[in-house]
Amino acid sequence: MSVSRRLLALAGLSLLSLSTAALAQGGPPAMPVGVSEPVAKRVTQWDEYSGRFEAVASVEVRARVSGFIDKIDFRDGQIVKIGDPLFTIDKRPYEIAVDVADADVARNKAQVDLAELQVNRGASLIASRTITEAEQDSRKSTLAVARAQLKSAEAALRNAQLNLEWTNVTAPIAGRISDRKVDAGNLISGGQTGATLLATIVTLDPIRFVFDISEADHLRYSRLILSGALASSRDGANPVRIRLSDETEWKRTGKVDFVDNAMTARSGTIRVRALVDNKDQLLTPGIFGRLQLFGGEYDALLIPDSAIISDQARKIVFVVGPGDVVQAKPVTLGTLVDGLRVIRSGLAPTDKVVLDGLANPMVRPGAKVVPQKAEITAKAG
Repeated sequence: MSVSRRLLALAGLSLLSLSTAALAQGGPPAMPVGVSEPVAKRVTQWDEYSGRFEAVASVEVRARVSGFIDKIDFRDGQIVKIGDPLFTIDKRPYEIAVDVADADVARNKAQVDLAELQVNRGASLIASRTITEAEQDSRKSTLAVARAQLKSAEAALRNAQLNLEWTNVTAPIAGRISDRKVDAGNLISGGQTGATLLATIVTLDPIRFVFDISEADHLRYSRLILSGALASSRDGANPVRIRLSDETEWKRTGKVDFVDNAMTARSGTIRVRALVDNKDQLLTPGIFGRLQLFGGEYDALLIPDSAIISDQARKIVFVVGPGDVVQAKPVTLGTLVDGLRVIRSGLAPTDKVVLDGLANPMVRPGAKVVPQKAEITAKAG
């Protein structure tokens, strides 16, 4: 036998002896892992939805009378109060109309005075039969017509004065105004139809957050309301918490103030609205955000996120079963509470959840392990 063949034979004998020794020892030793039962706690459920902010009130500023813009009395985008001057329309035509109406009132007053004088004189003349009753009745009729014409003239005067007042376009609501849609010197149309858009104003505080909830969530809330576990948002004001896209904490709070009366057939959702304080005026209509809606309280099991494993489309938790053998349990996850993940289904309160050792490839379903007591620590708040 050559030297190379002798070396190969010796190597084979060595491998055979090592395999025999491993079999004699019963395979690799069991891995120690930290285990703990899930934390049982009564938690408040907050369901999350996406939505956007909307103004409580929005007004399109239009003039009630036509004319040339003489003056613009605001800065684009500024905060305005009710009654603040915005636009001034050329007053001269309307001042002339007021003068004409005022003169018409004076003329009709003179006619009334004359008609009253004739009626009073006729009352003394009819007793002496100087005039007939028919003539007196005609004088009374003339007086009634003169009084009616006076009322019409006075109404025309008030209308002319109102048109003159409307040449000052003021803010109908308090809020932030947009940019001007016309500049000074332009001729605008006023009135009830076809009036020129001058600007828009939206309120800022408070502000609304509008979002849609699914049919399944709507049914769940309705059943909770019927059971008495949750107050109806139509009758009360269930609390909400909101955060913006650049925020990590739910610092903004509000209350639901409206639930629509029908589901949207196309999307299968129902519109809900919450009212939110906006003292710092950071929130602007149109901004997107995330909302948490109070969904009642329930008993839940909590574990750390580090104990959850992703397996394709499932979430799995390893538990130590009978004989200290690792088992995999598919679970349904909930929200985070005090830094721990709510397990909606898949775990039992007595399960020994594997917390440590998950990074070791030897810890897998069917493997035998040595369970060691560990602690699940929650973060307050």
